[in-house]
Amino acid sequence: MFRRRSLILSMFSLSLLCGCGDRDALRSGSTSGTAIGTDTLKLLSWQAPTILNPHLTVGFKDWEASRITLEPLATFDATGQMVAVLAAEVPTLENGGVASDGLSVTWTLKPNLKWSDGQPFSAKDVVFTYELIANPETGTTNAGVYETVDRVEAIDDTTIKVYFKAPNPAWSLPFVGAAGSILPEHIFADYNGANLREAAGNLMPIGTGPYRVVEFKPGDVVVYEPNPHYREAETLAFSRIEIKGGGDATSAARAVLQTGDADLADNLQVEPQVLAQLEAGGKGQVVASFGPLSERLEFNYTDPNQVNGEGIASTLEFPHPFLTEVPVREAISLAVDRETIATQLYGKAGAGTGLVLLDPAQYRSPKAEFTFDPDQAIALLEAAGWKDSNGDGTRDKDGAELKLVFQTSVTPVRQKTQEIIKQTLTAIGVGVELRNIDASVLFSGDPSNLDTIQRFSADMQMYTTGNSNPDPAIYMKIFTCGEVSEPETGWSGQNFSRFCDPAYDALWTAASRELDPTKRSALFIQMNDLLVDQFAVIPLVHRADAFGVSDRLQGVDPTPWDRLTWNIAEWSKSE
Repeated sequence: MFRRRSLILSMFSLSLLCGCGDRDALRSGSTSGTAIGTDTLKLLSWQAPTILNPHLTVGFKDWEASRITLEPLATFDATGQMVAVLAAEVPTLENGGVASDGLSVTWTLKPNLKWSDGQPFSAKDVVFTYELIANPETGTTNAGVYETVDRVEAIDDTTIKVYFKAPNPAWSLPFVGAAGSILPEHIFADYNGANLREAAGNLMPIGTGPYRVVEFKPGDVVVYEPNPHYREAETLAFSRIEIKGGGDATSAARAVLQTGDADLADNLQVEPQVLAQLEAGGKGQVVASFGPLSERLEFNYTDPNQVNGEGIASTLEFPHPFLTEVPVREAISLAVDRETIATQLYGKAGAGTGLVLLDPAQYRSPKAEFTFDPDQAIALLEAAGWKDSNGDGTRDKDGAELKLVFQTSVTPVRQKTQEIIKQTLTAIGVGVELRNIDASVLFSGDPSNLDTIQRFSADMQMYTTGNSNPDPAIYMKIFTCGEVSEPETGWSGQNFSRFCDPAYDALWTAASRELDPTKRSALFIQMNDLLVDQFAVIPLVHRADAFGVSDRLQGVDPTPWDRLTWNIAEWSKSE
């Protein structure tokens, strides 16, 4: 059976210079010593993958699918322990891998690694991956992870040394977890530039992972077979893996929990009452893995209705006509009923929150309270001069109407959340138009598509995110001025709201250099509090990553610091 954690609470403290374990120590219930199995594993990702290069997407659906075949040097398990993947061991101060001055880290690779096409894997592939991600012409979405890196050097075929620009307490960010997936130089060498999106390897990746892609129809299906060059190929339980997209979260849950037609369904954004009924079907169970993720509202600080000389909207040239006002953002926050949303739509898979940074525990601010007070919201808007002067039910000021377009992806829970928010905002005189966008488009990362979260062609949007590493540096960096998503960078920045505050940037810069763990934690807490106090972003729900797992499926071991498929080599099915 899979490792049962009906609620996995990642409430742990973690020192980045930790004692760490090897992946083999985690193996449980594996089929070690046997031939490749004959079972087919059926996965449902109703928000279907559209690209299999994790460095060109912001969608968890794409990271999940690519993680089956692409691997990092190391990752973190659910307890926060670093686990070696392609690395022979995890660097520490004790073994000399982490330099005492914080200026470098040395990784040693496992021997005789190969890509799924049989080509040898070497330290040169790691160096190339860094150079590709760091090249501004490629427009990679994970570039921020590597900005502290000065250079990466291949000491020999199995040794990599990462040099940092300054003493770096977050040495474990580059090449770790899903954002650290290594790409093959021999596949991408001709695409290290503006043509990166044209590479065939984005759709038919060559990796070092346990399974390789043999068929991919973006937005529909991904098919894998065992990688014959995988370092432990004889342990693999499945002869075929299928990820099927399309449909909706409820039908995906039904296929696993009630009919048994599938083995696993991820991202079950389905009301708790519905999930409970489906779970009664007796074919599987719902697992809610709590980590650092939160559903939040994000404001557009630029005007989506004004275009520049090149016909492009949502640019820094035109600030938003009312969302740049703190009283307006605070009023919206006060008018959002987080408790009702969490209780009615998430159940045990969510709780209302006022925090931007949720985990690990040492970074969690004590200022976690949130308030639902529509009367105070009305008072704020009145004092700021927003009144309904024409009697149409919507407040206005100086000829501008307090109306906004509110966008999110298509899921039952998100559409019901939108309705609850629209109802309470309408009651305080804010007009709301709802826009629903298919997840394959909203999270596609396509710079030419107006309907992505990067382009943000609305006034307010809602989605889930959080730190994908126990060190929150890269996650909190997305609110800095340098990460603004704008046309000059091909919309590759992760600051989709285009919020910019020099005081916040100063805190982030200080945290990125602070080696004392206690002082560093305090700086991250100050960053959280600045965002919350300015209502720069409105946290809604501390959201569990909910998924359905067949009772036959074994070895699934969710971690909040990587994708669910991180240890798919250890999965198997019982009779």
